[in-house]
Amino acid sequence: MRRLAVTLVLAAVLWTVMFSPATAPRVNFWLMMTCSAVVLSTLATWFNYGWWRQTKWNLPNLAAGVAVAAVLWGVFWTGDKVSAMLFDFARPQVDAIYGIKQSASPWLLSVLMVALIGPAEEIYWRGYVQRTLSARLGANAGYAVATLCYALVHAGSCNFMLVMAALVAGVVWGGLYRLFPERFSAIVVSHALWDAAVFVWFPI
Repeated sequence: MRRLAVTLVLAAVLWTVMFSPATAPRVNFWLMMTCSAVVLSTLATWFNYGWWRQTKWNLPNLAAGVAVAAVLWGVFWTGDKVSAMLFDFARPQVDAIYGIKQSASPWLLSVLMVALIGPAEEIYWRGYVQRTLSARLGANAGYAVATLCYALVHAGSCNFMLVMAALVAGVVWGGLYRLFPERFSAIVVSHALWDAAVFVWFPI
């Protein structure tokens, strides 16, 4: 648990630097996100390589991952429309998130998110954090705490919509891992495809 705590503090610091209005303009977001994902997934594999045994790459898991990504995109599209009607601050905060990708190559972002960032985040957050917490606290408590941590590391952005987006996505991916840990590869695929879809292919 001590190692897990250290990595969670590291994740919180990295995500705050990337997203905080005070520090974000001073860093290259995509370079830092890529490096952060590599570092955290490497630590996750070093400290607990058990996630690898749960990763079965087959057609049913690939299809399930695509389906989950599509459904989650629909959830976010609907949520964006509803929140825009209810809150004046919602759309400007969403636009601020999309501002991150300005001047970046769509092809490069697609490759980074599909091949590296999305999978690395799942290896860390579900394959290590949730897996470790569930072993220590029980499956339900581990799911709840991991999901809360996943949302809270985005709090430094001071962007309510980003924190809520992380919470909703964490509930979905963490819930799938809670129910179907043997389909971890499907969760990895869904995260990778959803990242690229919502940021590059079909922006909301």
